Amino acid sequence: MRAVSRQRSAAATSVRGVNYSTSPLLASKTPPWRSRFLVMMVGLGFLALAGRALYVQVLESDFFQKKGEERYASTIQLPASRGRILDRHGQILAISVNAPTISVNPQQFKAQDDQKRALVSLLRMPVKEFDAKLADGGAYVVLRRQIDDGVAQQIRALKVKGLTIEPGYIRRYPENEAAAHVVGFTDIEDKGQEGIELTFQRQLQGHTGSRGVLKDRLGRIVEELGEPVDPHDGRDVQLTIDSQVQALAYQRIRDAVQEHKAKAGSVVVLDAQSGEILALANYPSYLPGERRNLTGAQLRNRAVTDVFEPGSTVKPFIVSMALEKGFVKPDTLLDTHPFKVGPLLVNDGSHSHDALTVAQVIQKSSNVGTVKMSQRLDNKEMGEMLASLGFGTKPQIGFPGAATGKLRPWKTWKPVEKATMSYGYGLSASLLQIARAYTAIARDGELAPLTLIKGEEALPAMRIFEPETARTMRQLLRGTVSAEGTAPLAQPVGYSAGGKTGTAEKQEGRGYNSDKHRAWFSGISPIDNPRVVVAVMIDEPTGVYFGGLVAAPVFKTVVEQTLRTLGVPPDMEVKAPAVTARTNVKSANPKAVALAPTDDEKAMH
Repeated sequence: MRAVSRQRSAAATSVRGVNYSTSPLLASKTPPWRSRFLVMMVGLGFLALAGRALYVQVLESDFFQKKGEERYASTIQLPASRGRILDRHGQILAISVNAPTISVNPQQFKAQDDQKRALVSLLRMPVKEFDAKLADGGAYVVLRRQIDDGVAQQIRALKVKGLTIEPGYIRRYPENEAAAHVVGFTDIEDKGQEGIELTFQRQLQGHTGSRGVLKDRLGRIVEELGEPVDPHDGRDVQLTIDSQVQALAYQRIRDAVQEHKAKAGSVVVLDAQSGEILALANYPSYLPGERRNLTGAQLRNRAVTDVFEPGSTVKPFIVSMALEKGFVKPDTLLDTHPFKVGPLLVNDGSHSHDALTVAQVIQKSSNVGTVKMSQRLDNKEMGEMLASLGFGTKPQIGFPGAATGKLRPWKTWKPVEKATMSYGYGLSASLLQIARAYTAIARDGELAPLTLIKGEEALPAMRIFEPETARTMRQLLRGTVSAEGTAPLAQPVGYSAGGKTGTAEKQEGRGYNSDKHRAWFSGISPIDNPRVVVAVMIDEPTGVYFGGLVAAPVFKTVVEQTLRTLGVPPDMEVKAPAVTARTNVKSANPKAVALAPTDDEKAMH
């Protein structure tokens, strides 16, 4: 039976002459599990693709749509023109002018040799630098920012493929160094960095516009997307500054600093009645359009930010208070022999007198006479008077860095401190604060609120002295610019004037350096109907250093030219000045000037 079974099996496996049990084709056949695995993997792949499609097109469609648009859609910024800065008459102090940016798409750039030569010449760019920018690749390369609009038009005329001229602006300052410390400047992004440009950044900057565009793979704009947003230009700022007065004040202080080989100098010009600031001039200065290699010494508006011991320019306020209290009259005679206050010997140096009237105390700038009057004043009354004049208080003019100065509380004063403060040592103030204090004398006893912005509502005036006291003090100040006073060189031609000199030694450490001085002159003109207050400071003049010889001539010239600019008619007959030894301002040694001013102020500490 077994033999029969084997025969049947062999016959079954042998059909049509093929032996299946020994076939090599069947022997190499893929196992069934492998086929099922392959089908399963293909199915999983399709499921993964379907899941990914669902994720991209449904679940995260917004995200991927945004990413796709970023590659072909973009927003072009439309710059706004920065607001202008104007003087009181509408003259331009700062303005934005067209200054396009030149960019290129290296993938599209095509230029003939002569076009390329002309292009690099107009861009003022070396050929190697130009080629390096093109070699960087990408679809956008900036070649030059803020070029002159005329140059941009010449580049446009070349019709070079791949170049783009983008709108832009650059800041221009017509008054250059003269108004630099007032106006300030902007950076490469047109943001204010100093002065009015910084203070009124929000008002001046405006708001940029935009437009959406669709670009192809080469960066070319092929379609506008939506409605463009128009830019809104910045608002103008108008100052109380008079550009003509500012320019002449700058020129005069520059000349004086250079003539006396001084470290620096400042001039403040105020409208005596309104308190409007007509000029804030400093030297050294800088070109606001040039941002390179600027130092802090150049950038500081010294008239506003720097404080000094003001020397004898404080004396008129002490004398005014003594007059107001009735302790003295202009013709009251005072013993002016040297005397001691604690360890301090108060004297008038080599210009001492046995006795002086109150009028002569101002005229001769006597320390002794001033201290004797201050001793009769109550500490509280004197301290509050100085504080009400603005000493120790920051001027509210909205200018960056305006200094507060120093005035110690009257409750802490020692007798020696009160004495030195009466002639300007032991307290500090900026030139602007000194000038403002003199408006209380110019305005019949009312202290003027300062304003730098035209049309800005000013704070109410503050009464410091009675009108009669202020008018009396103005007449006493005339004595300073007389032939017998400390500053005859301050007398303007054709205009009455009065003021006070100051020559303060500079403090170094805990003492004073007798070789370094600051020369001051602060005054008013015309006397009967004051129109301007002018304050002058020159820092570290060499050789001649008295305020009556260094600062007073600056006051004279600035007053003359300012009053003429303002249309103020002369109130004095013009006379030829007498030539005396007193006018020898060229002397290298002030002690050699026979009639040198008494200026004080080298008070003994």
